Amino acid sequence: MGSIDRYIFRTTLASFALVLVSLTGVIWITQALRGIDLMTSQGQTILTFLGITSLVVPALVLIISPIALMIAISHTLNKLATDSEIIVMNAAGFSPFRLFYPFFYATCVVALLVAFIAAYLAPDGMRRIKQWDAEITADVLTNILQPGRFAQLDKNLTIRIRERQPGGILAGIFIDDRRDPNERVSIVAEHGEVVKNENGSFLVLKDGNLQRFETGKRDPALVAFGRYGFDMSKFSNQGHDVTLGIRERYLWELVAPSEDDPVYKAVPGQFRSELHDRIMAPLYPFAFAALTFAFLGAPRTTRQSRNFSIGGSVIAVFGLRMAGFACSVMAVKSPSAALVQYAMLATAIGAGIWLIVGGIVVEPPARLMEAIDRSNARIARLFGRPAAA
Repeated sequence: MGSIDRYIFRTTLASFALVLVSLTGVIWITQALRGIDLMTSQGQTILTFLGITSLVVPALVLIISPIALMIAISHTLNKLATDSEIIVMNAAGFSPFRLFYPFFYATCVVALLVAFIAAYLAPDGMRRIKQWDAEITADVLTNILQPGRFAQLDKNLTIRIRERQPGGILAGIFIDDRRDPNERVSIVAEHGEVVKNENGSFLVLKDGNLQRFETGKRDPALVAFGRYGFDMSKFSNQGHDVTLGIRERYLWELVAPSEDDPVYKAVPGQFRSELHDRIMAPLYPFAFAALTFAFLGAPRTTRQSRNFSIGGSVIAVFGLRMAGFACSVMAVKSPSAALVQYAMLATAIGAGIWLIVGGIVVEPPARLMEAIDRSNARIARLFGRPAAA
């Protein structure tokens, strides 16, 4: 790799890293705000919150990396064109295909990163999120029951405690249980404590009363008790068994899933779609790089507008990605949709390489430019300004 290649290679990767970090950070913030209830309603620390939300970053990088590469290549080519370096290199004997070499090397680095994330890092992060969330849920009696707060453990189950006393004693307990559609149970107790044994987890209430409002009855049933056990096993044991979804599977687990896997039996089409998505993920950087360079890599003078080429590359890249998303959805029910996606990527890469090797400059049709000039002239006259020659 010569000095020019190293210069372009470093510039492209530096721009890629900057764009990737910026876009990932913005999107991560929007995703992290959805999990703010870890601190508000579940009593978790800021470190736990940051730890769980940061595990989604590899999945974000997997989607953003090809787009960040496209932006980085566009920036580098625009910088080279603005400084007339592309024209100088072309005059010195650099063909467009030769100029594409350092961009291809940078694309290989990005593709390797995407392949590693798709095969291992992203599913591993999703596994850790599910496991961490299960552990938080398993410790619900400690983390959710915060003094002075109404904690909603289930859709129709609310618990509040006034304070925690030494020795694990809970004081001032209120329970509103509406899970049974035929009755509503309200419990008030002076004290209570959490007891765990081989039969499960129980909130043992002391010195209180229970009101049961049954459907169709006018008056509630009131019971005073000295000791009452409220079953909390449903909430304290959720973290013991974690069922992995499709996104939490490593690549090799998607290639050869177990025939006895209940998830695979239920949705084999989603396994197939996810597998093809993981395989095609490293191919998108090559397609994006080829299309972007095909539109912007040809030598142009400073008088030639690059706006059409920039717009064309953006439309081509995003059109290809949206079509890929659509094929992924259809591949759940139709295996041929995955073949269409492979064909689209191959066509995009082949068309881009053909334009690069041929040194073809992608420019708008002359009639289109004339129509745009006439439209600009009308707008200029409308605002009382002379049209540019």
